Amino acid sequence: MDILIQLIINGLLLGGAYAIISLGLTLIFGVVRVVNFAHGEFLMIGMYLVYLAASHFGIHPYVGLVPVAVILFALGAATQRLVIQPLLNADEHIQIFATVGISTILLNLALVVFGANVLRAPVELGTDSISVGNYAMVTGQLITFLAALVLAVLLHLFMHRTYLGRALRAVAQHRYAAMLMGVNVKAVYVLAFGLGTAFVGIAAGLLAPQYPVFPTVGTYFVLTAFVIVVLGGMGSLYGAVAGSMIIGVVDTLAGYYIAPDLKEVVYFGIFLLILVLRPTGLFGVGTE
Repeated sequence: MDILIQLIINGLLLGGAYAIISLGLTLIFGVVRVVNFAHGEFLMIGMYLVYLAASHFGIHPYVGLVPVAVILFALGAATQRLVIQPLLNADEHIQIFATVGISTILLNLALVVFGANVLRAPVELGTDSISVGNYAMVTGQLITFLAALVLAVLLHLFMHRTYLGRALRAVAQHRYAAMLMGVNVKAVYVLAFGLGTAFVGIAAGLLAPQYPVFPTVGTYFVLTAFVIVVLGGMGSLYGAVAGSMIIGVVDTLAGYYIAPDLKEVVYFGIFLLILVLRPTGLFGVGTE
């Protein structure tokens, strides 16, 4: 029983990392209605920036995530304004091809600049562990989990208690009706894409003490994030958090009780089963 509880704890802590990435992906899709296939490469860029700040300037990733999130917000906003905005009225597959193109450019740019070497931020805080009774937790994972909960609460309050948040929700529900009510839809799209990308900047700082950085580091996390977003319900912020915890626990249990190489098969199977039973995902469609 102790092993099972330890695995569940590990899974929930892992779900915290997935949640931050998935919240950003969900926000972009829920408002802009664009599936951002470059989300993983934005995470990768963020992790490289955090690595450079830590290795060259001695800035710990937990501090460096603040300027990195700002930089990625600007990068996401520019991507929306310069690339996605002109294609909003085009077919969906054109928008998807555009984000795939951005992904390819960023991936190859990282290969040219940094090479294929695996790099790790030279830090200690976040790599040790603490014990609570019979159970151990890696401090970096615990900090990431707590940060995910705080970010989810703050995002909920922002979406429900502020004018900009209500504008985001209005555009997510019906952009033409929001436009008639005086909402600047183009500015809201830029804000949503920037915020969604800033989330991976925060995730980059939180993940840097735990994971190395290399050009394809974002692929694994974002592939899982896509599963989480669809599982929780496309555009559902609550679904992104719940789906992250479910996938985190399933990932850990399957890796221990079945085989590490088959854990993706297990949670993809559960994902497909839930979609067959409930095609809209656990929390339906739309941003709360």
